[in-house]
Amino acid sequence: MHSPQYINDITRVKGISEKELVNLKPVMDKFEFRSNEYYLSLINWDDPDDPIRRIIIPCREELDQWGKLDASDEKKYSVMPGLQHKYLSTAVFLASDSCGGYCRYCFRKRLFIYPEQKEFLTDYEAAYNYVRQHTEINNVLITGGDGLMLSTGKLENLISNLRSIEHVKIIRIGTKLLSYNPYRVINDPELCELIKRYSLPDKRIYIMVHFSHPREITDVSLKACDMLIRSGAILCNQTPLLRGVNDDPQVMGELFNRLSFTGIAPYYIFLCRPTVGNLTYAVPVEEAFHIFQTARGICSGLGKRAKITMSHAEGKIEVLAMTEENIIFRIHRAADPDDSGKVFICRRNNQAYWFDDYKEILEIIHHQDLEY
Repeated sequence: MHSPQYINDITRVKGISEKELVNLKPVMDKFEFRSNEYYLSLINWDDPDDPIRRIIIPCREELDQWGKLDASDEKKYSVMPGLQHKYLSTAVFLASDSCGGYCRYCFRKRLFIYPEQKEFLTDYEAAYNYVRQHTEINNVLITGGDGLMLSTGKLENLISNLRSIEHVKIIRIGTKLLSYNPYRVINDPELCELIKRYSLPDKRIYIMVHFSHPREITDVSLKACDMLIRSGAILCNQTPLLRGVNDDPQVMGELFNRLSFTGIAPYYIFLCRPTVGNLTYAVPVEEAFHIFQTARGICSGLGKRAKITMSHAEGKIEVLAMTEENIIFRIHRAADPDDSGKVFICRRNNQAYWFDDYKEILEIIHHQDLEY
């Protein structure tokens, strides 16, 4: 049974030269590194621009001054440490304090840099009681960190308690382990048995996977995905649009196609959050929308299901369309239910990375004023 070894010390990564290690020391003094033998084996070390390398290996540009630690103001929606309730029907459990690898573009890196900002869930009974008392919550996302870094025993305890709450219909597990370490699934038949027990015909378990580049979809990861699908889970993919990884329409289109071929629904393409250290990975809004639309043009309808959005403090803001002069946004998921569906028509700004960068809002249309 193969179980790849985790690596937290970047000096143990064989593909990095001594000179590069010296160059990266200031980055390592600020941001941690973590990967494993399996994922590192996907890197073409002869290519300095290899997209898998870009996802997991640090670069000096992470020190560029840009962004905030909590770019989407998650703290505002934390009702207790490790429990967020931003959207009316959804509760988020930050149940895991570890990941299979540290994505260099992580939007929650604050939780791993500063111990005083750790917000992971510890009081589970209080969390269950909160969900019980809020009957508007019909789905719960188990994430962190990475939801599948929890042991199967801990997941069973979590899921069984949530299944006992009648109004919770959907349980989601957020994970990148299908990319980083699919052996987590392959080596643990009890995990698939857990899915079979609790992913019911009228109340499914969703696994929110995180493939950012087609080369992450290996034979091993496909086997793990197939095991989960055959166990009754619904798999959906979400990824940020990342400079040097998937900012090519052909790459993004291939990702959409391969996901749809395997029965994994393309779900969200996120604009890279303006988080500290992330400027080197961010793509401006209008360039990202062009990449996204071009990629969709080479897919069937089943590959076109993703939406391109920003996880903004006020909600998920979808990029809908562009004209020569204007760009149109819609609040796809709103923190304030009254804002749901609100449309913004803004003057284009090709230097904008985030909704807040659009200073010229020409018109705001409330959902009740829209014709369907």
